[in-house]
Amino acid sequence: MRGTAAAVWLVRRLAAAVAIVFGVVTLTFVVIHLAPGSPFLPGPDRPVDPRVIAALVHRWGLDQPITTQYLRYLRGLLHGDFGFAFSQGITVAQALAAAIPNTLLLAATALVLDLGGGLFIGLLQAARARRTTDVALGNATLFIYSVPTFWLGLVLVFVFSIWLRWLPPTGTTTPGAYESLSFLGRIGDRLLHLILPACTLGLVGAAGTARFQRAALLETLGRDFIRTARAKGLAERRVLLVHALRNALLPFITLVGVSLPFLLTGSVLIEDVFSWPGMGRLATDAVLARDHSLVTAVAIVASTLVVTGSLVADLLYAVADPRIRAREAS
Repeated sequence: MRGTAAAVWLVRRLAAAVAIVFGVVTLTFVVIHLAPGSPFLPGPDRPVDPRVIAALVHRWGLDQPITTQYLRYLRGLLHGDFGFAFSQGITVAQALAAAIPNTLLLAATALVLDLGGGLFIGLLQAARARRTTDVALGNATLFIYSVPTFWLGLVLVFVFSIWLRWLPPTGTTTPGAYESLSFLGRIGDRLLHLILPACTLGLVGAAGTARFQRAALLETLGRDFIRTARAKGLAERRVLLVHALRNALLPFITLVGVSLPFLLTGSVLIEDVFSWPGMGRLATDAVLARDHSLVTAVAIVASTLVVTGSLVADLLYAVADPRIRAREAS
């Protein structure tokens, strides 16, 4: 019976996730089509005969009512057709296939730095609460968390690329040299290019995570079961890492779900700063070019990743807290 109830809960959550993605797609489609401009408008230095533009608009059905265009777009999605990316000169699927791996690599690396670094700093602050270490780390994390992400990226580029010349400032590989490197050399080259953008996103996230986790740990350390554990003579390290941390993980799990939207929104600016060819940069170029199909497809992928992160957080909650499993199964 409990398994059936859990399955029903999971189906409800999946249905809600699909509904959210559908809502985001609909809103994005309507807004981008109602906005002024067209993907066929020429630049100031490239005049085009208006009749050519009109023929292209008619060819792709952009002169039809928005409801007709929307229904045609949905039919294409059902067949796996995301449309054509006019600004890229390729299909939307090809543009996404080139950008998504880069964004996932950047986001995954930044997420590890965010959660891992934030958890470690939060633990260290809680263990040294109201001491010099706690105060210093608290001020440092507050400063980093208050800094705009793109500004931090520019500072890191200035320090580590221009001043110290330790790391490459932009791109994913070294032009002209990457192809001649060995397999391990190519991996090393990609890692060098990944460090600055991933650290920019990860440091800001870790600063927020650390402050959140410190507060959760200090609240847990004041509870009765912690005083009981200390009264039994348990080492302070065991009290902190086993008893307190385990019960303070639920707020931390929440951060797993909310960190993904932060990384996706932050990557829009970071990918521009570091010329990182991911979804953020692709979305920016598509919006400026009024590339309807590409903007909508990016919204589909982004909203899917966000609701997936939320669903994963809910599942981790159920695994970490038996009370939640019992309530969902009842």
